Amino acid sequence: MPQTLPCTNTLSMSLTMNPHIKPTEFARRRKRLMQMMDKASVAILPAAPMQTRNRDAEHPYRQDSDFHYLTGFGEPEAVAVLIPKRKHGEFILFCRERDPKMETWHGRRAGLEGAMEHYGADDAFPITDIDDILPGLLESAQRVYYAMGCDTRFDSQVTGWVNRLKEKARAGIHTPSEFVTLDHLLHDMRLYKSRSEITAMRRAAKISAQAHIRAMRCAQPGMMEYAVEAEFLYHFKRHDCDQAYTPIVGGGENGCILHYTENNAELRDGDLLLIDAGAENALYAADITRTFPVNGVFSPEQRALYQLVLDTQLAAIAQVRPGNHWNQPHEAAVRVLTRGLVKLGLLEGNLRTLIKEQAYRPFYMHRTGHWLGLDVHDVGDYKVGDQWRVLEPGMVLTVEPGLYIAPDTKVGKRAVAKKWQGIGIRIEDDVLVTKDGHEVLSKDAPKTIAKIEALMAEARQ
Repeated sequence: MPQTLPCTNTLSMSLTMNPHIKPTEFARRRKRLMQMMDKASVAILPAAPMQTRNRDAEHPYRQDSDFHYLTGFGEPEAVAVLIPKRKHGEFILFCRERDPKMETWHGRRAGLEGAMEHYGADDAFPITDIDDILPGLLESAQRVYYAMGCDTRFDSQVTGWVNRLKEKARAGIHTPSEFVTLDHLLHDMRLYKSRSEITAMRRAAKISAQAHIRAMRCAQPGMMEYAVEAEFLYHFKRHDCDQAYTPIVGGGENGCILHYTENNAELRDGDLLLIDAGAENALYAADITRTFPVNGVFSPEQRALYQLVLDTQLAAIAQVRPGNHWNQPHEAAVRVLTRGLVKLGLLEGNLRTLIKEQAYRPFYMHRTGHWLGLDVHDVGDYKVGDQWRVLEPGMVLTVEPGLYIAPDTKVGKRAVAKKWQGIGIRIEDDVLVTKDGHEVLSKDAPKTIAKIEALMAEARQ
């Protein structure tokens, strides 16, 4: 998840700007948002704060996704203000001033000039002056668009500005009468990816797929999970990417823990290795999971369960197309998975009844996907009203069915046969909804039994 703090002076702007998205696209996004805002309104977006790691050390800086989406500005201690139809400029950016002493210690800054020249701000002011300037910008506003509850410290600052105006009401100072959540408008915009965003996500998926191939080539019995994780971190950094989230590298029964991140166990001969890891490229995420045998060959039981999960995933991906609704991939996954569990003897009963009663839940306890974009679990409503959202071109989602049979798994009071125990399998791909159907962005990562075994056999020659 961390993103290194980019250089931001006027001499090195190529290092700060998103390489896939031009300043004109950020400007179009701001214009579109302001067109949807009410008249006499103001939108306020703070940058992500720095996060302390320990004592005087900080985590690598990663900009807030909403702030980045509208500005492309990569520094902390910044606030973007949008005021539709303001005569002196609609986009105002409060940020740090240039400071040679501080830049010597902590890196270059864009400064007020850079904010206007390179990031399209109509006006730029020192962040230290925000308490004096921003209340005045709120005076003419009837509504304030702001994401309350995301940053309690900044929430207090915003309400403080409004309260200061209220105190001057008798002097004829206007006070905003309504706070409107910014999330609804902005997150609906983010749900539809532009060509440049898709380009960034294709690269994230490609780099991630290459890293998964590295893992298949190097993994072997006796190796530690963290050593495999290191292959991902190395490959991501080598290609100017970060990790989009903490990798899950779970061998054997560790693969049955959905969010396993200890990654500190030894890989054993005969076990499967489940790896959920994705790169972040220019702040856009990939999210890929592959499961493969540590020794390079699936056992009969592993093969049967793996093929079932793969068939389930392919059936779900087939439902990703314009006009279908969000839940159709999940419904297809549940049908195929439940039918397969019956054939393998892990479930007994009528298929329709088993699905209705969610009898598969001991083995498959999560949904089949989520939106993907600037955030791994990206923004966007899954329902519109009480109806599942219809899929449209430009949306990107993951498709990730799984089967998890931990050693203590039971169906009712009946324990699962020992031959199935300790097997965890998930297969996850990143899928773009296109005009005619879908595109699997992560297609370069092998997932058929034949391709996985052939790749691992070749690596061991």
